[in-house]
Amino acid sequence: MRVLLGIAGAVIVLGIFSSVLHSLVVPRPTRSGFGQFVQRLVRWPFRLVADRLSSAEAKDRTLAPMAPLTVVVTLISWLVCFMVGYALLEAAVSRLSMREALIEAGSSLFTLGFASGNRVTLNTIDFCAAVTGPIVIGLQVGYLPALYGAYQRRETEVTLLQTRAGSPPWGPEILARYAQVDLMDSLTELFRNWERWSAGVSESHTTYPILIHFRSPKATRNWLIALLSVMDAAALRLSFNPSQPEAEVRMALRAGFICLREIADIQGIPYDRDPHPDDALQLGYEDFLRGVERMGSQGYPMERTPEEAWPQFRGWRVNYEALAYRLAYEIEAVPAPWSGPRRTAVVIRAPLTPVDRRPAG
Repeated sequence: MRVLLGIAGAVIVLGIFSSVLHSLVVPRPTRSGFGQFVQRLVRWPFRLVADRLSSAEAKDRTLAPMAPLTVVVTLISWLVCFMVGYALLEAAVSRLSMREALIEAGSSLFTLGFASGNRVTLNTIDFCAAVTGPIVIGLQVGYLPALYGAYQRRETEVTLLQTRAGSPPWGPEILARYAQVDLMDSLTELFRNWERWSAGVSESHTTYPILIHFRSPKATRNWLIALLSVMDAAALRLSFNPSQPEAEVRMALRAGFICLREIADIQGIPYDRDPHPDDALQLGYEDFLRGVERMGSQGYPMERTPEEAWPQFRGWRVNYEALAYRLAYEIEAVPAPWSGPRRTAVVIRAPLTPVDRRPAG
């Protein structure tokens, strides 16, 4: 029986060490089964409540604490599992009862020192537990600045996009506003910035997957919807304006769907790695025409008719639509146009184009 306790304790301790290393130390995309289990466990009650709310603001307020709470619960779960694992090891090498072993392991793990054995085997396990507690807590403390630094870099560009695309952002609205104030020459800079942003998010959100569920400070802003709107604007630009420079637009579009694919890989979401340009879209042609109408109402120059541009746009959007819709469904992103369904029925919010008023004379 004590041999089995020792094996169980060693498996728990080594397994949790592996989870800590993969989550906090290894600087590359890795999947922690324990971390994913804790995340699902914490997410369940928040989703249960959010699914019963009708407004996007109420859903956002309910879901906002979920990701930060997951970070705290994960740390507590690691420490509890370490305490149980070390207690099983101590019970296996001594005549301590399970209750006494838990007290001894907890005293050592949290460096309290009020309980200590006098056997060499117990002292060895106590020393290991005493080292484990401060190391895990120290790693978690060091992890938080990196996590929130990546979050801040992400949200800065998302907030800047609000003046260019409204709130929530929408691809046709980006082109409409740039045309409205005669800033078409600045589109290249926008796409160049978002190519770099996509690369940064791809790196940070695969290394720290919990960032996927961190919500923006405002209910009408969301990192995924912002990326989707920029990608749609790029696809529209390539579809309607073949004579314009394409390098930055293509790079931004490709960086965007590579970012989504790498996030899907770390989340275990399947997708078609080589979609055909003629594959069907979930976005209907009528919705496409409404977006084109918004662009045309502000004087956006179009070299192709909507009928001619639609096959080109569809050929670009098949690369990212399914993934964007799936992630928007999973994280309950703000219901923006061209962003797919949500877990419950919600009202789609379209941004309003500001009126370009000028002083008389």
